[in-house]
Amino acid sequence: MQNTRLNRLFNVISERFRQWLSNPWRRISLLVISLLFGNFAGTAVSTIAGQEGYLDVIYALICLLITELLNWFAYGIKGKIARSLGIDILNGFKIGFTYGLFLEAFKLGS
Repeated sequence: MQNTRLNRLFNVISERFRQWLSNPWRRISLLVISLLFGNFAGTAVSTIAGQEGYLDVIYALICLLITELLNWFAYGIKGKIARSLGIDILNGFKIGFTYGLFLEAFKLGS
């Protein structure tokens, strides 16, 4: 790729963002935000699926496939690539999503 001004601008912005994320507190805050967003998404999906009523099996299949795909990214290819922040954020989202679904199941069961 040619070294144009736009290319250099993207390189500088990505390098500054990478340096900004190197702070451990910012990394932890992003992981907590992804965990909470996953919890919200789990609650929202279960509410929407319960309201619709006719696509429960399809919603469950999609949730299962997404969860298993994220498991494969986070745990299946351990030796091939290093754990990056993006994979950790997706894993936090998955954990929050699963927790949100379990929480809704316990609320419905009581």
